[in-house]
Amino acid sequence: MTSQSQGIQQLLQAEKRAKDKLEEAKKRKGKRLKQAKEEAIAEIDHYRLQREKEFRNKQTNVMGSQGNLSAKIEEQTTETVRNLTSSYHKNMESMMKKLLSTICDINPEVHQNFRHAV
Repeated sequence: MTSQSQGIQQLLQAEKRAKDKLEEAKKRKGKRLKQAKEEAIAEIDHYRLQREKEFRNKQTNVMGSQGNLSAKIEEQTTETVRNLTSSYHKNMESMMKKLLSTICDINPEVHQNFRHAV
């Protein structure tokens, strides 16, 4: 009987060691999954930051060119206003004389279709 109880005892010990190894493997697996998840999150964050940086660079390039474009438009508008103002001051006197002469210098004439009643 002692040999049977020793055999049972060995089987119980072997079962306990197997159970301990199984639990240890589960712990390692859980630990590794957690580590893999953390690595994946870090990699995702790195990728996101990289893509956001590229987006900001592209946005800066596009907006920068729009800023240059608006500066050019502003410069052209200022130049056009300056030219129009200069033209106005240069031609104002002659135009006023023409306008006043057209209004004030009246030459009364009888229209050709007018029939004089006799």
